[in-house]
Amino acid sequence: MFGCSINGSLNVAEFSKPMPWIGIYIAAASLACAVAMAVDAVAAFRYRRLWFPSRFFALNATSLTIIAVAVKLSVDLNTPMPRRQDQLAKLSSSVLICTVMGNLMPSLGAMENKELLSNMIALAILVITSIVNICMQLGTGVIYTYRREHAFVMLLMLLLLMMLSFSAAVVPTTKCYLEMKYCKKHELALKESSSHSRETVFDKLKEDLMKYGMMAHTGNPQFVVGRSVTCAASGALCLLSAMTLVQAMLRSYLMPGRFEFCNGESDYKWSSMVILIAQNIAVGVGTIAPAFRWFIAIKFKCPKRGNKSYKDEFKLEKHWIQCFIEIKECPLGLHIPSRHCRKLTHDAKRVVLEMLTGIQVGIVLGSKVVRLISILFMSRILLFCDLCCELRKKLKLNISVSTNDLDSSLRLEGSVSKPPDLSRYVLHLEGEEELVHTMMRNNCDATECWIKMGKKNQPKHLIQLLEETPSRLFGGVMSFDSDAVPPLDSAEPPNNWALPIVTLASLGLAIPNIDPHARKRLLQGVREGLTYVNLVEERLCAKQELVNTRKAASIVFLEVDLYHKWLDVDLHKLSLQGNSMRDVLEALGGTAKNVFVEFKALPTTGCLMESPSMWPVKVLAAYSMYRISETLLLDCKGSDCDMSSRIFEKLARMISDIIAACLTNLEHVMFTECCCSGIEERKESVRFAALLLGRTVKVMNILNQRELPYLDSEQLASIDEWRASGDLRKALLAKSFTDESELSSLSPGDLYLSIQDSQV
Repeated sequence: MFGCSINGSLNVAEFSKPMPWIGIYIAAASLACAVAMAVDAVAAFRYRRLWFPSRFFALNATSLTIIAVAVKLSVDLNTPMPRRQDQLAKLSSSVLICTVMGNLMPSLGAMENKELLSNMIALAILVITSIVNICMQLGTGVIYTYRREHAFVMLLMLLLLMMLSFSAAVVPTTKCYLEMKYCKKHELALKESSSHSRETVFDKLKEDLMKYGMMAHTGNPQFVVGRSVTCAASGALCLLSAMTLVQAMLRSYLMPGRFEFCNGESDYKWSSMVILIAQNIAVGVGTIAPAFRWFIAIKFKCPKRGNKSYKDEFKLEKHWIQCFIEIKECPLGLHIPSRHCRKLTHDAKRVVLEMLTGIQVGIVLGSKVVRLISILFMSRILLFCDLCCELRKKLKLNISVSTNDLDSSLRLEGSVSKPPDLSRYVLHLEGEEELVHTMMRNNCDATECWIKMGKKNQPKHLIQLLEETPSRLFGGVMSFDSDAVPPLDSAEPPNNWALPIVTLASLGLAIPNIDPHARKRLLQGVREGLTYVNLVEERLCAKQELVNTRKAASIVFLEVDLYHKWLDVDLHKLSLQGNSMRDVLEALGGTAKNVFVEFKALPTTGCLMESPSMWPVKVLAAYSMYRISETLLLDCKGSDCDMSSRIFEKLARMISDIIAACLTNLEHVMFTECCCSGIEERKESVRFAALLLGRTVKVMNILNQRELPYLDSEQLASIDEWRASGDLRKALLAKSFTDESELSSLSPGDLYLSIQDSQV
């Protein structure tokens, strides 16, 4: 029973009953950290980013909360921990703090300045609280074994916290410096792109993407932090903390006689062992990334094994202390009336900043000492690995000579084109000059790998749709909506690319007497085409007046794709009712007109009628259906309206032409992705552009066979600009007299207007 006992004393025993479940909570948080660090490690190995960017396990509010739960044993001051596993769990909790700090360091580069400051303050509070509480536990006897290990781990904890804090102070400076270098390289890339002509658009885009990919990768703030000397040193410290835990566990279990543990049982009971196992897993998994960063930094730093010249090893680069110098020279901005107080405040600020500068110099030089010791220790091992690689190459060469394949291998090597020299596009800081060629060699083929990956997922149904409706012009852009159709209102909504495609696809499903496989192929092509059409509209047509129209297209197509319905009209049922082509068009056009008339009759639509772009989604879809169905009805006059196959072919050609016209903007989309993103997102933007190039290479080859109107890049992104282009009208008119397929894509109304334009 809770509360007081029979004799009036507090029933303390009941308070410890939930402790095993709290232990499970701690173990679960530790495993969550382990999973996040493992996912980052797997992704780094998979994509060959051996500097291990922190994507899933980054410094933010969520990770700090989970870490605080996982290291609860370090701040637990009064729970008795008598057994071996209890004391080891205390030590593993302390080591876990070192491990997570080593894993979090690259994520410093991915944060804005205010976010970086707040997260570092929160992490510092957590670490300092843990250190103070561990010292209290050492004093009170809660921690009575592994005292030297705890003292050593606390020292590593403090050093890691200082490395993280002072590395975070450098991030804004390095970002500004890299952004300036990127702007200069961007101008160089533009000049080279305009001066060099390539055979195809694909070759030009590929070369540009490789340049921007190199700039984005080497200028990635996470990579800059990950290859820094402090990050390499933090990896060494994390490795030392993990080794401290390993040796403590080995000594404890292999030499039990050297340790004396108290009798009794912890309040955590059986959950202490669960915590120990979970935190050992987290430490083991979490040590992978810092250890690899340390090893890769050493490998980068000594490309010539056995080189004993280290005269420039202790040179201090300016960017490490630039931020402190700038702050020291700037005024505080505080309103202090007294001149004497202002002087004291300014002098105090200078003293503090000089002290911080000294600490920063000490941290950087100390990190270089750690790196130098590591190089001296590992250089012979690396030299041995190099000798093994050379022997392996010689053995392969001897085998090639013995089998008379040397000539063929040389011919093969001569036929393979060498990768371009992109060293001038490597963004590097002061002191990283010797890493330029190493970074270029390790990352020159990254963009090409993304392009190859994209080629494996090309839109085959879209390609089939474009190939089945070959055309050198874009007649469907003009003919889907005729100016001869009377408008329902004086104000008309602006056109976008997606809504006409969706409306035409809806009509294609409603046409009677059409092969179901042909309908399915058309719908599959439209589905894949809309993926890229929506991308073009998101990147290049992000006007407020088109938001509702784009939303209408996405909502209507969802119903058409999943249920074969257009605004609750069953298209499949309509096609099976035995109606003629004219009946189907009149039914859909009449339904659309009724929707608009009902909307216009509502008393609350007065202000909306003045701004057609703000019409409801349903009304925009109905207006599009009305105009397109009426345009097709104009084409039915004077012809056999039951020729469903001819109308279906005409619809497919219109859809193909509109999609093709929209996708001529893909080159501009890729260029925009590379150039217009921030420094933190630039790497992912280039990756996305490379994947997009690989996926659309066949589409772009098909589009290269078509003739574009004389429009600039902004006009090419707007379907209304295409329709207003007099060049396109005249080209279609000239072509229509010599090509019956182009003539069939023009409605009588559009042909009449084109003739009128040509006469004028």
